[in-house]
Amino acid sequence: MSKTSAEKKLECTSKELAEMDTQELLALYKETGDESIKWTVVLRCEGLIKNIAMQLRGVYSSFTQLDDIVNECLLTVFEAIERYNVSQECKFETYVSKRIRGKIIDLTRKQEWFPRYFYRRSKDVDRAVDELTSELGHTPSEEQIIQRLGITKVQYGNYVECIARAKVLDLNDMLDKEIMSGGGAYPSNIQEQPELALQENEMRAALAQGIASLQKNEQIVLSLYYEKNLKLREIGQIMDLSQPRISQIHSRAVQKLQDYMKSYLSGEIQVEP
Repeated sequence: MSKTSAEKKLECTSKELAEMDTQELLALYKETGDESIKWTVVLRCEGLIKNIAMQLRGVYSSFTQLDDIVNECLLTVFEAIERYNVSQECKFETYVSKRIRGKIIDLTRKQEWFPRYFYRRSKDVDRAVDELTSELGHTPSEEQIIQRLGITKVQYGNYVECIARAKVLDLNDMLDKEIMSGGGAYPSNIQEQPELALQENEMRAALAQGIASLQKNEQIVLSLYYEKNLKLREIGQIMDLSQPRISQIHSRAVQKLQDYMKSYLSGEIQVEP
């Protein structure tokens, strides 16, 4: 008895599978249901996951490692394959990029347990700093803010660290919405998707311009916090500034970047060649 088309495709060797592009593999999986083909696609996305995870490392580095994030996102890709429609125009890398980034941000938000009272307390911290600065004529010390709020030193430290991560999550959310609204992604293979790579490179260039426009101390704080993964207290020790002052610099820098990127996305600012 002759074999069906699906049966013949099941006999593809590992080499033949490796030579297929992702869309072909997905079509083959949908036709055959062969789990080995599905895992070929999942593992092929590992580089894409690492690229996205490295871009977001500043938001999760305080509670987990890159390998743990990659493992979580591999499962996200596994699940996304079942939901993906191979007949749609959107390439799988584009489709799954949004879900990978969303997964990382969801993991961070769950870890940080951002309940309503946290937002209220974060506003209390900002208000206390503003009030004391106005009363004293200079940035208040950590002890003065803690006394005004009636909280412990540990609680205060947790609040300012969470505020910092919340602000960068907001910035990432803004950029994600813009990229995905235009069908953008972060491709694992630039040769396969040059138009998406161009979009990513331009976004990176705009962000680099925004960072270059910041004051020197703002650039240093962002670099130490997101690249070196230092805590605000540690940055304060390096720069010989109080933790409240470092928190202020960080908040101001991230807000400036948000404003800069909004101007870029609206066409008010152009990327310099």
